[in-house]
Amino acid sequence: MNHGIYLDEELKDVASSNFCIGVAGYPEKHFEAPNLRTDLKYLKAKIDAGAEYIVTQMFFDNSKYFEFIDKCREAGINVPIIPGLKPITTKKQCTSLPKVFHVDLPDSLIDEVEKCKTDKEVKEVGIEFCIQQSKELMKQGVPCLHYYTMGNAEITCKIAEKVF
Repeated sequence: MNHGIYLDEELKDVASSNFCIGVAGYPEKHFEAPNLRTDLKYLKAKIDAGAEYIVTQMFFDNSKYFEFIDKCREAGINVPIIPGLKPITTKKQCTSLPKVFHVDLPDSLIDEVEKCKTDKEVKEVGIEFCIQQSKELMKQGVPCLHYYTMGNAEITCKIAEKVF
């Protein structure tokens, strides 16, 4: 296993261009890592190999992102760390996203989704939650925001209209 380190001299020393390399980071740790410290060790190796920024796996609790930033800085990872956000759009995602992506959903989000009778209502809750999450992150000075659209740019556009 190479722990995601694919960067080598062929990529780093090519002719001058605007091309740069970003890597994935996991605020709640990668599911294959035994713990966050080990996960950060491999993330640092990606940065040392030439990655210039990190985009996080989706997360729903901003405090986990901010804790991740602190731990990255303590580990000597000083590149921009872009938060990855995903609006909840169906009730099914409340069980599928944690299972597939190994992330926790906040009680407040689950409580609001459970009140919904239709997926249309869930989508509205998810959009509003993501708007508030985005605004809090922007207020704290994140470098930018990355939205996981899952093929549905319309929802991201609705969020962006309210955030930017």
